[in-house]
Amino acid sequence: MTSTLAVLMDPIEAIHIKKDSTFAMLLEAQRRGYRLLYLTQGSLALRGAEPWANAAPLEVREDARDWFTLGAREWIDLRKVGVILARKDPPFDSQFLYDTLVLDRAQAGGAQVINDPRALRDANEKLFALHFPQCIAPTLVAREAAALKAFARKHGRIVLKPLDGMGGRGIFLSSGDDANLNVILETLTLEGREFAMAQKFISEIDAGDKRILLIDGEPVPYALARMPQGDEFRGNLARGGRGVGVPLSERDKWIAGQVGPELVARGLRFVGLDVIGDWLTEVNVTSPTCIRELDAQFGLNIAGQLFDAIKRGVPPRDAVRT
Repeated sequence: MTSTLAVLMDPIEAIHIKKDSTFAMLLEAQRRGYRLLYLTQGSLALRGAEPWANAAPLEVREDARDWFTLGAREWIDLRKVGVILARKDPPFDSQFLYDTLVLDRAQAGGAQVINDPRALRDANEKLFALHFPQCIAPTLVAREAAALKAFARKHGRIVLKPLDGMGGRGIFLSSGDDANLNVILETLTLEGREFAMAQKFISEIDAGDKRILLIDGEPVPYALARMPQGDEFRGNLARGGRGVGVPLSERDKWIAGQVGPELVARGLRFVGLDVIGDWLTEVNVTSPTCIRELDAQFGLNIAGQLFDAIKRGVPPRDAVRT
């Protein structure tokens, strides 16, 4: 019997297939004979305790001008879907939180949901790195401007970021003597009403902000080092960074070993770690990218590794939590 895979994602017509990791997953699933179903946030529903979705059959192809075909939508019981990929880009807002509650019911009914809906709620991509203090540079999360300014005076150059951003959006490079620091903090914290994260600036950013992909806690042996270009301090590809594939260093492997067991324990099966120099900066769980770039540079099939893991089933969650 044909297995079914549903994907909850941002609008498929707006993706760039050359760089889109979700698209790589869909191509691989189709090659393996899965029947594909396309879900958007507006298609999910609960009928009592039953999770349903108004899903469209989906076909994908490697054609930059015409990469998908959608069929007629029909209501399906998500408990009868074999695999569900939850791949909506941040920000993690209230509506996506509600989506994960629907996906909880699908998982309870037998679907493999990747990543685990509860873990998506619990593992904020900025804050989750703080579960591993041995891996991170000096960091402060606060609303109070005085505390953040004291951190800047202590550590010199710092990076300031919101807790709900992605792709380098809303990130500032500042310092304790920056005349603009007050207005940066006012902007990020909304006058003290929202948290901001401050991290000591890591000068090794010149060598790239490395994205390390983990599948069931095990790292892919190569990372994509995203190099800042020109006068930009951010390496994010969305901000013009250049992606260069590199083998994992011993420190990279050590960080992956520190984080991996906790990911398995939480059902976080496909995750992207961001590492600058020797330090973990973020743990990306909602829609990690860089499959396409690493596949192209090293002849890999990372989506294939993921689907091999899916075929094996959910790993035992017996790791010791930090």
